[in-house]
Amino acid sequence: MTFRFSVTKHRLIWWSLSAIAFIASLIFMGISLQQLGAPLRPSLDFVGGTKIQVTLDCTVDNNCDEPLDTASIQAILNEQDLGTSSVQILGKEKTTLSIRTQNLDVDQRSILQNLLNERIGTFDPETIQIDTVGPTIGRELFIQGMLALIVSFFGIIVYLSIRFKFDYALFAIIALLHDAVITAGVFSLFGLVIGLEVDSLFLVALLTIIGFSVNDTVVIYDRIRENLDSEAEGTISEIVDMSVLQTLGRSINTTMTTLLPLLGIFLFGGATLKFFALALIIGFIFGAYSSIFVASTLLAWWRTRNGEPPTVTRVSIDASQAT
Repeated sequence: MTFRFSVTKHRLIWWSLSAIAFIASLIFMGISLQQLGAPLRPSLDFVGGTKIQVTLDCTVDNNCDEPLDTASIQAILNEQDLGTSSVQILGKEKTTLSIRTQNLDVDQRSILQNLLNERIGTFDPETIQIDTVGPTIGRELFIQGMLALIVSFFGIIVYLSIRFKFDYALFAIIALLHDAVITAGVFSLFGLVIGLEVDSLFLVALLTIIGFSVNDTVVIYDRIRENLDSEAEGTISEIVDMSVLQTLGRSINTTMTTLLPLLGIFLFGGATLKFFALALIIGFIFGAYSSIFVASTLLAWWRTRNGEPPTVTRVSIDASQAT
């Protein structure tokens, strides 16, 4: 039985889908930059300050009859010269309050908590979570995280240039940027819509996504190089199609087996790891997509454009070759 699969034939479709997602991500980050001063909503890890989160005590009569109102809370913050603070109402019942503000000492926090209990409602002291990070530490974390991303991209370029050729490395980096920017764009949208903040774990997630994506791309590139070195029959586009088909099963199986535990963490894990897992899920899906539909088709287009395709007869691609 003969089965023809051509990922290069419909490359304009794959590129258009990627371009739409990429441009939309840049738009979301641009809106976030204008409204929040950063392309993604930063957590205390990066900007420093004090974060107070507390939940109303619903065991008190009539205490949770009405959801929390940001306007009344903001009025209290304005009285305490904390008007630039960020206020979020969390939870389905809107009974959890999260305030991110400048660094507060113990006395300032006590005054603020007493005012909230007097004017807003009785808050459960057992639910109070207070995090404080200095601005210097926040800047250092951000700088170190960005340096890690830059070094990883540079290392990938060097490695792929040595193992393959520079054009392989160039298109692998384009695919990695594609994955990182779209993942960041999704979280930028979440930051605008639901107030989701990104912390140092998000940078860890981006580094993990880059490692996963480049691994998938290297597998496909390695098969393309093997098929070219063996002088397999076909144009460069057909060689790429055949190589993608031969590695397609492995790519899908690897992605699925990786996504299953991440879905478990996202659905049943704690709040700390929930959005870390979500970032990995988004990045891994787009990483598999870019390896199959972006990096490989760009390589075929580039080699054809530069007049380097094999000049032999067309071949049929047998589905039994897929692994």
